[in-house]
Amino acid sequence: MSQSTKVIRWGILGCGDVTELKSGPAYQKTEGFKVVAVMRRDADKAADYAKRHGISKYYSNADDLINDPEIDAIYIATPPDVHKLYGLKVAAAGKICCIEKPLAPNYQESLAIYNAFAAKNIPLFVAYYRRTLPRFDQIKTWLDTDCIGEIRHVRWHLSQPASSVDISGEYNWRTDVAVATGGYFDDLASHGLDLFTHLLGNIKEVSGISLNQQGLYSAKDAATACWIHDSGVTGSGSWNFGCYEREDTVEIYGSKGKIKFSVFENDSIVLCNQQGETKVVIQHPENIQLHHVKQMREDLLGNSKHPSTGLTGAHTSWVMDKIIGNL
Repeated sequence: MSQSTKVIRWGILGCGDVTELKSGPAYQKTEGFKVVAVMRRDADKAADYAKRHGISKYYSNADDLINDPEIDAIYIATPPDVHKLYGLKVAAAGKICCIEKPLAPNYQESLAIYNAFAAKNIPLFVAYYRRTLPRFDQIKTWLDTDCIGEIRHVRWHLSQPASSVDISGEYNWRTDVAVATGGYFDDLASHGLDLFTHLLGNIKEVSGISLNQQGLYSAKDAATACWIHDSGVTGSGSWNFGCYEREDTVEIYGSKGKIKFSVFENDSIVLCNQQGETKVVIQHPENIQLHHVKQMREDLLGNSKHPSTGLTGAHTSWVMDKIIGNL
């Protein structure tokens, strides 16, 4: 049976919060995809998830899900410290895979995952879903159609106050250095840095400074960086997770104008040039990974290339490691 006529049967490995609304339902809403099983180490929670989402099977053991002969593809939605462990097992099983971002906690593990799938020519996608959101498609269109002339520089500042969980000292894997060296930088900054390579091309040189200013947890909580894209566009960024207020501002400067937007907020994207100021609001879908998942199906059908793959995900991991000081 050809890929175009076959239903691709998915298993979700790790059905935590990200899969409840952001991603899981997107797989169920995509024509030609069917979620047939989920896995969570807590069998009761796995059973509850399966029941609530109308999924027929559940497992509490990852190997059982990966090796289920009725599953064609695996979506790995666990914390990143086990992405390599499970990714290599999925590659060994010869199954299509999508892995949550970041691809792994560091570049070396990301490269190992990428190489395992590339060696067997198995499709590997990474859930940097902003590459497929209509909001950012509009920005790419403005860039590609010379609305701001020659692109010169991109600048991003992201900051937010410490959360009540941070202050309390309650365990949070996102700020555990053993899981994510850069803490919220790994979790959040990766989205924007990956988006910039999608919009402006790969980064060829990057350097950064990172540290823990607050002493609230083991991972780092502040970073700054500068970089240059292959195209010659320069970039700078600052990320701080102990500031007075939340701010998320990106500006792309060109020879004839600039574009201003945020990576995470669903506010206006703004184009400023000689014709004046244009503001556009493009709402996200209810399930924010919907376009990402639908484009995986189009890629597997051979209709178009998905913009977020193991190769692009590994590149983002390299950029992150250079900034955080792992390389």
